[in-house]
Amino acid sequence: MTAEERDRLVTRKKAKKKLITKQAAAEELGVSVRHVRRLLLRLKKEGDKSVVHALKGKPSHRRIAEDTEKEAVKILSAEVYRGFGPTLASEYLRDEHGIEASKETVRQWMMRGKLWRAKREKVVEVHTWRPRRSRFGELVQWDTSEHDWLEGRGERLYLIAMIDDATSRLLARFAPARFHRREHAAVVELPGEYEFAQGDQDARFLSA
Repeated sequence: MTAEERDRLVTRKKAKKKLITKQAAAEELGVSVRHVRRLLLRLKKEGDKSVVHALKGKPSHRRIAEDTEKEAVKILSAEVYRGFGPTLASEYLRDEHGIEASKETVRQWMMRGKLWRAKREKVVEVHTWRPRRSRFGELVQWDTSEHDWLEGRGERLYLIAMIDDATSRLLARFAPARFHRREHAAVVELPGEYEFAQGDQDARFLSA
């Protein structure tokens, strides 16, 4: 018994003992599930020698797998199967042509046959790191948030927060929502002067 015959026998015995499914055995042997059932009946009737008898004059497992792939790719190249994905293609190969193969196997066949492209992974945009400014007041960023901060006990307010880029120093104040943006700007005062202020996207506020 050759190494290939021994491997095929092991696969059949695993299927017989239900250690693997008939589908898995079919994929390992490169045959249909229906043929696996016939092989198991022969194994039960003839024993280990059934493998040797069955392989006499037959092509190798590798050759069978290659031929099956070529046949499947040829079938799926037809116009009627244009646009089929691996899942649907595997179902049609099984139901219409008797070729048993998993979705993943069919996907590999289709990719090698230029019938399917692997989906591109989504590129995640990464924000470029920006070094902090070197001194206090060089850049001040501010943000605003309108909310019912008083929970119905008073008018709506804006929370105005300003942070110094160099020191991360934070100053915040509340201001009535009815105020004009110039009045809002006067609510939060940083000690000294700042060179540049970067605001949020709120229509009430503009970058200085």
